[in-house]
Amino acid sequence: MTQASPFWRPDIHADRRPALLARGRIKAALRRWFEARDFTEVEAAILQVSPGNETHLHGFGTTLIDDAGAGHDYYLHTSPEFAAKKLLAAGERRIFDFARVFRNRERTALHHPEFTMLEWYRTGEGYEVLMADSTALLAEAARAAGATTLQWRGVSVDPFAEPERLTLHDAFARHAGIDLLATVAADGATDRAAFAAAATRVGIRLAADDTWSDIFSRILSEKIEPHLGRGRATILCEYPISEAALARPKPGDPRVAERFELYACGVELANAFGELTDAAEQRRRFEADMDEKARIYGERYPIDEDFLAALGQMPQASGIALGFDRLVMLCTGARRIEDVLWTPVAEPGNRQR
Repeated sequence: MTQASPFWRPDIHADRRPALLARGRIKAALRRWFEARDFTEVEAAILQVSPGNETHLHGFGTTLIDDAGAGHDYYLHTSPEFAAKKLLAAGERRIFDFARVFRNRERTALHHPEFTMLEWYRTGEGYEVLMADSTALLAEAARAAGATTLQWRGVSVDPFAEPERLTLHDAFARHAGIDLLATVAADGATDRAAFAAAATRVGIRLAADDTWSDIFSRILSEKIEPHLGRGRATILCEYPISEAALARPKPGDPRVAERFELYACGVELANAFGELTDAAEQRRRFEADMDEKARIYGERYPIDEDFLAALGQMPQASGIALGFDRLVMLCTGARRIEDVLWTPVAEPGNRQR
């Protein structure tokens, strides 16, 4: 049984409408920003042979019936990334996409099973350029919404201020008292025992079967993220290589990857990579993540062989995915993501909101 969604009630819609109109202004302003910089807007196909191959990413499956009546497994994409990189291999140089994407097992104040991801790519440019892009887009969005601050749950950010730039190593030392890279070897191998001991020492509760990545995620969410994006945005960069499935290693330090995340008001807004273009290494990472997914969830997703073939032809590039709905939330002071979606997906069951 599906619970009726009340968004269509006139009184509720009247309350939501100002934020929804702001959403349109923000999208128009960001589109103008990209077009002024010679980006081409693209539209990635939603149906893909693989929804993505990260361990904790969950897709929606469906069946495509061909003209002979045979069924073929497909998925709603969790990101336009695979399709976008194929376009880079085809010769596109700067692209962006306001993509509708779908993720299962995700529904909270900051998550929705269907949402909008703004993704853009630059070929021949380093991922530091995306840091400048992100900073500029925060200001553009705020201006379009008529906002002087970004706000969520009592935390505010000046969208016009230069963001703080913080490495994961420094963040773990500052906010958790842990030497993160002491548990990462030069080849990227991780020391689970040493990390577990450090986490336990600072009060992180662990399960016996927690992996190094599980411990990393728990420390990040409990000790680090609450301090990020307060007063001004934070660019959290140089993730351990094991936590950057599609990013290339940082030159000079193979323990970390060219990856950063943008935070505002304690909310993760964007995730960026210096893109990995080594198809053999990408396959190895995908297979390892799918082995882990099978261990934890009892399922695995196919690998998009067409994507790996294109990756071998793709030029050096940097790319970023920004949660557009979350950005609108912070610009309008909305309480939850559903407040800035025109037609939220109805919840299953009879739970009351």
